[in-house]
Amino acid sequence: MNEQERSEFRAFVREHHPDRGGDPEVFVAGLARFGTARPAADDVDGPDHDPSDARYDAPVEVVGPLPFPVRVGVALIRTWHRRRHRRVE
Repeated sequence: MNEQERSEFRAFVREHHPDRGGDPEVFVAGLARFGTARPAADDVDGPDHDPSDARYDAPVEVVGPLPFPVRVGVALIRTWHRRRHRRVE
């Protein structure tokens, strides 16, 4: 992927990512469009390349918000951690 394609892809992700308020269906379709430009798994050479590694080809899953009690628990843990590890100014 050259610099121009990379910048187009990054701009697309910034604009359409579901975590930033974009439509998940448009995002998945755009990923498929950009995914066709990359080389196939058989074309990639290298000592560390594993053709059976398909974790990057997995479908995009949109996860809903966490339940309220879980969000409260996470906030408490973060608060405790921040108080315990204060930065020196």
